[in-house]
Amino acid sequence: SVQEAGYHLCSREKTKKPKKQPKPPHENGNESMIEKTEPEHVDAPAELSFPPTFSVSEIKNKQRRHLMFMKLKQEKRKLKVALKKKKKKERDALGDKAPPKEVPKTIENQRVYDETTVNPEDEEVAFDEGTDEFSAYFNRLTNPKVLITTCDRPRGRTVRFCNQLATVIPDAHVYYRRGLALKKVIPQCIARGFTYLMVINEDRKVPNGMVLCHLPDGPTAHFKVSSVRLRKEMKRRGKDPTEHSPEVILNNFTTRLGHSMGRLFAALFPHDPQFVGRQVATFHNQRDFIFFRFHRYIFKNEKRVGIQELGPRFTLKLRSLQKGTFDSKFGEYEWVLKRHENDVCRRRFNL
Repeated sequence: SVQEAGYHLCSREKTKKPKKQPKPPHENGNESMIEKTEPEHVDAPAELSFPPTFSVSEIKNKQRRHLMFMKLKQEKRKLKVALKKKKKKERDALGDKAPPKEVPKTIENQRVYDETTVNPEDEEVAFDEGTDEFSAYFNRLTNPKVLITTCDRPRGRTVRFCNQLATVIPDAHVYYRRGLALKKVIPQCIARGFTYLMVINEDRKVPNGMVLCHLPDGPTAHFKVSSVRLRKEMKRRGKDPTEHSPEVILNNFTTRLGHSMGRLFAALFPHDPQFVGRQVATFHNQRDFIFFRFHRYIFKNEKRVGIQELGPRFTLKLRSLQKGTFDSKFGEYEWVLKRHENDVCRRRFNL
């Protein structure tokens, strides 16, 4: 049996096949693999070391694909900086003879011209401003007084949002709705001398709508509210705002509709701001989205100004503008957002 076992062991050793020696790369057909692995160890030249037909998505290995992508991104950044420095040197060398800087194409500067764009020197616009619903405010015959309320059974986030709005708008008062219809609330506001009624609506515990009604003759605007950030949710915010009347900045309200929106927002605040408080409320219109920001500024020197956001911040999107006070059934609408008309051209804006 021992001899048989030894015989089997010897036979197994004899039957083992010798290992094949690896062939050189030119015989194995792996020239492409060597070419792909070489660029990792070669320093990047002044131009991109990758061929123009190079695609990162063709690399199957995830780690290698990530490394190659970061390397390609870094090389593109270096080329961009080098080209920028080169152009700057050429402009400095040419001096006044340098060609004008190229203006990048954006949706804003390619905007389709609107026939209702307001000309400040237009006599018709001046006449309309002197006879519209806000003429009493701009002639300093009335002072703004705002009532802020909510929908029925508001949640905590909506209530906090209303309270913070009341600290931004001077002479603003927050009252609970208590299930009353707006048609019953408006006569009570007019009787008590309020010039504005602001209603904050919510959906799924988040503020998502605003009805802004100018009293006593309107108009009434309905906005969609998004991107609401309360003060506690903001990083590096300043201390709570003071009771000083803030300054108001209105940007990019150029059409007749946008001009009406600007006057609607301006009438929320007193005419004479108190510059001691150094507070600014900004309504910035961009692509028909109205961004609200509330800042405090300080002059550091003759050239530098520091700003500090106080909050809250939110974004408005106009849904409709109605003549007169709120009347959802028989009201006459001046303008209503129609998606199928506005989605035809991305460069056409209403405000």
